[in-house]
Amino acid sequence: MFAQSHSPKQLTPQALDAYLTLGWFRMGQTIFTTNFVHFKNEMYSTIWLRVLLNEYLPDRAQIKLCKQNSIFRTTIQPAVINSDKEELYLRYQQSLSFQPSESLQQLLFGKITTPSIYDTYEVTVHDGDQLIACGFFDVGETSAAGITSVYDPAYKKYSLGKYLIYLKMLYCQNRKLRYFYPGYFVPGYSFFDYKLTIGRAVLQFLQLNTQQWRGIDNFSQEDIPRQVMNDKLISVQKLLTYSNLESSIVKYEYFDANLIPDLKDSELFDFPVFLFCPSHFEDGFYLIIVYDVRDVSYKILICLPIWQPDTTNPDTSFYSSYYLKIMQEIVTKRTAEEVVLFYFRLIKDKT
Repeated sequence: MFAQSHSPKQLTPQALDAYLTLGWFRMGQTIFTTNFVHFKNEMYSTIWLRVLLNEYLPDRAQIKLCKQNSIFRTTIQPAVINSDKEELYLRYQQSLSFQPSESLQQLLFGKITTPSIYDTYEVTVHDGDQLIACGFFDVGETSAAGITSVYDPAYKKYSLGKYLIYLKMLYCQNRKLRYFYPGYFVPGYSFFDYKLTIGRAVLQFLQLNTQQWRGIDNFSQEDIPRQVMNDKLISVQKLLTYSNLESSIVKYEYFDANLIPDLKDSELFDFPVFLFCPSHFEDGFYLIIVYDVRDVSYKILICLPIWQPDTTNPDTSFYSSYYLKIMQEIVTKRTAEEVVLFYFRLIKDKT
């Protein structure tokens, strides 16, 4: 599945390491993974990152920031949420172009009344007595994951968000941890590009189709699943058009429905983009064509619309009429020509 979440009652340091190696991340007291994200009516791929701490050497950006920000006082300790940090979070939140969690408490701990399952630390930066930045990270046995960093927008010129990441990495390196996971970057969406400049020489990305960590300098367009899926489906659509068969390539609004707590065990359809012929909808089922980058193949699926939401996306480039569930995988093919030929035979048999 492209999107999954778990809600463990407890999480050992070794278990956190294992999750991080597979490209998972925490959300409140759950842990999840996703390979796609939806921003401003567009779908993007999420590319998970990690830094090899045992090979990392301070780069010029780190040295410059540490020198520039030496005028501030920094502290690293087990995380505690208080009113000063929540007020800072609210100021930071107002500078963002998207809607984050409503509070730090919600982001890190949710509504729990029991101790957190994560071993979370905080980095705080003060200008005199004023809190101007804070960042949080979880520590496992050999790994750590950066969770969030917030700063006062009035101090933007000091690059405090990046500075906090360097401070987290330095602390983890001093603890002899092997990996630091800063989350993901999103090709085509520049907000996350700053992560690509941190520890670049020893920065790795998780390649989806091989599930292997590779050096970031090996990253190419072929490692952007969303783009590959779309390009492959365009090849199918062109072949269908030559045969006068109308089809649509649509983005799927509910690709991450499996992350919703009440739906996470439903194993819903989770491809971010798919192709279908609107006229081929019978007995309440859709015939859908997808391209799966994980096994480098096209698939024809029978999907069932199982639930109609109260509101839909007015953008017609999205399919948002129903949540879908895969009922059957009919066939897997390697090429566009093969899948189109099978598709024609299939719809001919049904007419």
